[in-house]
Amino acid sequence: MKLPFTVDLKDRVAVVTGGGGILCGAMAEALGACGAAVAVADLSEERAEAVAARLRAAGGRSIGVGCNVLERASLEAARDRIEKELGRVNLLLNGAGCNHPKGTTSMEYLTKEVLSQPPGQGVSFYDLDPQGIQFVFNLNFLGTLLPCQVFTRGMAESGRGTVINISSMNAFTPLTKIPAYSAAKAAVSNFTQWLAVHFSKVGIRVNAIAPGFFLTDQNRALLTQPDGSLTPRGQTIVKQTPMGRFGAPEELLGTLLWLVSDAGAGFVTGTVIPVDGGFSAFSGV
Repeated sequence: MKLPFTVDLKDRVAVVTGGGGILCGAMAEALGACGAAVAVADLSEERAEAVAARLRAAGGRSIGVGCNVLERASLEAARDRIEKELGRVNLLLNGAGCNHPKGTTSMEYLTKEVLSQPPGQGVSFYDLDPQGIQFVFNLNFLGTLLPCQVFTRGMAESGRGTVINISSMNAFTPLTKIPAYSAAKAAVSNFTQWLAVHFSKVGIRVNAIAPGFFLTDQNRALLTQPDGSLTPRGQTIVKQTPMGRFGAPEELLGTLLWLVSDAGAGFVTGTVIPVDGGFSAFSGV
C-alpha cells in the first residue's frame, strides 16, 4: 500500500470495526503500515481475517476478529482476545455501518398521485418499516456507541487514546430516499462532538471522518450499471460533486493518519472532517 505520508504508530494497538469492508479495510492497512498492531473486527470473521492476512503479509501484527457491534458480550469477548494477543487498545476506528432497504423510500418526493396509488406500488414515507428504521439506526449509532463503551475504558484509565468515528455526507445534507441512514449518521456526528467533550479530561481525542461518495460493495449496484456506467443516481451524485468523480479508498488515508497522530493532531478533537470532493460545499448552482 502506498501512503501519502507516514506517522509513527508503533506503540498503538488499533481496533477497526467494519474492517472487512473496502474502505475500513484500506484504513486498517494504513494503520498497520505505520506500525500499529491492528485487530480487524467484522461481523464476518472470514472477511476480517482476509484483511488481517494482508497486514501480516506486509510485515505487520494483525488478527481478524469476528464481532457483532450490537452485542456487548461479543464486543467484550473481542476485547479480551485482542488484549491477550496484541495488548491494550488505545486506538478505535468505528467503521461498522450500512443502510437497509426497509429504511429507504422508493421515491424522492411525495406527491398527491403517490397518496392515491394502491398498496404495493412503491415505498413512500408512510410505508417505511419501523423495524427497518430501527435496524439502520442501531447499526450505525449504537454500533458506534457500544464499541466506545467497551474499548475506551482502558484508554481512560491510562490517560491516552484516540477514537475515529465514520460519519457521512448524509449527516451534513440528507440525501433523498434514505431518511434512516441520514438520521443515524447525523447522530454519529453529534455523538462525536459530545464524546470529545466528555472524554477531554482523560486524554482521549474523538473525531470523525465524513466520506463523500466512494464505490463499495454496499453501494456499487446503486451507483453503477453492470457495464460500469453510472446509474441515474450515480450521475446525480457526480454532477453534485465539484471534482466530478467518486473518491478512491486511499484518498481517505491522509485525513485518517493526521487525525490519529498525536504529534500532528494533538489539539484536534470534536471535529467531523468531510472528504468529499467538494460535495458538502456545493449549493448546486
